[in-house]
Amino acid sequence: MTRRVLVVFVAVLTAAALVITACAPVIGSLFRSPAGVPEPDADFASFAEQEPRWGDCGGSSVCADVYAPLDWTDPEGERITLRLVKHPATGGDPIGTLFVNIGGPGASTADAVLGNVDGLVNAQVRERYDVVGWDPRGVGSSSAVRCFDDAGLDEFLYGTGDPEADGANLEFGSDAWIETVLESNAEFGAACADGTGALLGHVDTGSTVEDLEMLRAIVGDERLAYLGYSYGTRIGALYADAHPERVGRLVLDGAMDPAADITEIARRQVIGIEAALRAYVADCLGRAGCPLTDDADAGMARIAELLADVEADPIRADDGRMLYGSTLFTALVAPLYASQRWPELDVLLEEVADGRAEQAFRLADRYNGRVDGVYRSNLIEAFTAINCLDYPRQPAQDFDALRAEAEATMSLAPVTGRYQSFSGLGCAEWPAPAVDVTGPVTAPGADPILVVGTTGDPATPYAWAESLAEQLESGVLLTYVGEGHTAYGESACIDAIVDDYLLSGAVPEPAAARCEAGG
Repeated sequence: MTRRVLVVFVAVLTAAALVITACAPVIGSLFRSPAGVPEPDADFASFAEQEPRWGDCGGSSVCADVYAPLDWTDPEGERITLRLVKHPATGGDPIGTLFVNIGGPGASTADAVLGNVDGLVNAQVRERYDVVGWDPRGVGSSSAVRCFDDAGLDEFLYGTGDPEADGANLEFGSDAWIETVLESNAEFGAACADGTGALLGHVDTGSTVEDLEMLRAIVGDERLAYLGYSYGTRIGALYADAHPERVGRLVLDGAMDPAADITEIARRQVIGIEAALRAYVADCLGRAGCPLTDDADAGMARIAELLADVEADPIRADDGRMLYGSTLFTALVAPLYASQRWPELDVLLEEVADGRAEQAFRLADRYNGRVDGVYRSNLIEAFTAINCLDYPRQPAQDFDALRAEAEATMSLAPVTGRYQSFSGLGCAEWPAPAVDVTGPVTAPGADPILVVGTTGDPATPYAWAESLAEQLESGVLLTYVGEGHTAYGESACIDAIVDDYLLSGAVPEPAAARCEAGG
């Protein structure tokens, strides 16, 4: 079976933020909710009236499962379960529940709250709120999307280790290459359909929004308090639009633009990743021991050369896996989410230049949630399934049109664009029909909503935060002038404004809604 290893799903890079803050370096891949969570009570008058059976799950957290309808248009039909992890308010007598989502889609927020709640929510907020992370439908310990086993996912993401079998001899963008990509993605989709069943058609963000409204009612809060990172901002924005009267204090950090179509998302992110890589190069050149020389243009050219070298002559790692350009690209992107991780790229570039692949696979494995050959989360499967429902499909039959779009993508990002092109192929053969939840949001009459954007964000460009804040009738834009993906936890200035908002509802005046890096 020929595997697709020459191109990376743009979707996997579109908000698959395993790095949320510098304090939370790995989210949803190292911490796993315990298996012994009490069975939920199946006898209730309505989904919103469930009483979770909280059980001890280690440390100071408690865990529970609750039911949700598979299909919100048929609440009497099949049920699914959602996993919750609660970190009770440290000060006792909470003012309410703060729901958190760390993004992805596909990252486990239940695991994140269980293992690293202090990296997600500041201490003064944890003192006043019960913090609840839940795994959205399709994710983690909730009723989840299941596709390949570990070996199958290895082959899908990294290849077989045989360049000929992996299609490395195919001309990039040729008819044969496109057909091979479509075939591989179709096989992946079929495996997801077989392993997941009817749930595969009901993991769209719109259904998750209704799950969140149910959870708000279950905990007994009149209004929703919510902290969403990255893709979590999409959930929060759509919730606000669907239930504006239930909006309490919503923080949307690393904002996505719900009105953007998949082409706009791809193009914006291509530009963002290329710019973040150039920012890394500039930073590297100012540090001792940088593996790059001369100026930023020369540094970018050297990275492009290394990518081309790996395409022409893949590097075999000690574990037998073959390093292709797509995996090297993933390794390059992963540390860009947080500037504190940029020195990891120094090691990567040094090793690849020396014909070694160990750092590349360490970084790519971390990004993909792979530890010692085992995938600790279903991030890849859930991410693909959710995005393939949320956005309308692009027809894949016109290969010339696909190539023209790829050329446009590569012109936007001469170094990295190749690995973000042909993004429409990712969902072209997906077995579940798209729901399409794209469109502007307004949330008429909602309380003020705090939208946080970082000017140098590689994953969710600052322009998206500007757009979302403008769409929302009560949107308030908070700007972090700096690098990295998301801002809460990166800046004392940002933290003070966000914490004050969550605790008192106060929003900054426009002149005070801007924080510089280091402030």
